[in-house]
Amino acid sequence: MAAVPTLSEGVITIRPIRARDAKALERELLDNRGWLRKWEATSPHGPMEFDARYSIRGLQVSARSGHGLPFVIEYKGKLAGQLNVSGITYGSLASATIGYWVSERFAGKGLTPTAVALATDYCFFQLGLHRMEICIRPENVPSLRIVEKLGFRYEGLRRRYIHIDGDWRDHFCFALVAEEVPTGVLRRWLDGGVPPANAVVPQGDRLAASRPIL
Repeated sequence: MAAVPTLSEGVITIRPIRARDAKALERELLDNRGWLRKWEATSPHGPMEFDARYSIRGLQVSARSGHGLPFVIEYKGKLAGQLNVSGITYGSLASATIGYWVSERFAGKGLTPTAVALATDYCFFQLGLHRMEICIRPENVPSLRIVEKLGFRYEGLRRRYIHIDGDWRDHFCFALVAEEVPTGVLRRWLDGGVPPANAVVPQGDRLAASRPIL
């Protein structure tokens, strides 16, 4: 099990989530319902009540077992969102998945790409993971810009992959392996070395995602 670190770049920090973050997280989520609802995971079995304290406890259990790294994203010391590294697997797979959200009032300040880059670099260079994945709904243009900025490579369309906003939704899958970023994701981005075409989604997959499965 690895401790959840605190990582910073300039005024942007990702740090371990804490039980005392519950009220602030609930406030942010309530204030940003219109901004976040269409991207939030839901249950196929019916409505779920959100309990921030219960959610934080679950994330901390995952961290203690070594399967997750739950972070809060801060901007100039203010809570601005969350980033979770989940599904951490070692051994022959050595991979994990990243998910995140940021409050609307902090959008456009570079928080999300910086947070994703910090977390990915930590997973590659400190945990020794080999592959990091991000899955994004085709309609989520702001999130697609994140993988474009950081040069995550497009890997394919996953049909009806995750239950989001009340239904099973298609997702585009993007990933990086450690060999692609020997100097780190953050450094490559800041130095302007991101391959421009890495995150391009083929038109065929865009068309397929716009059509229902028959």
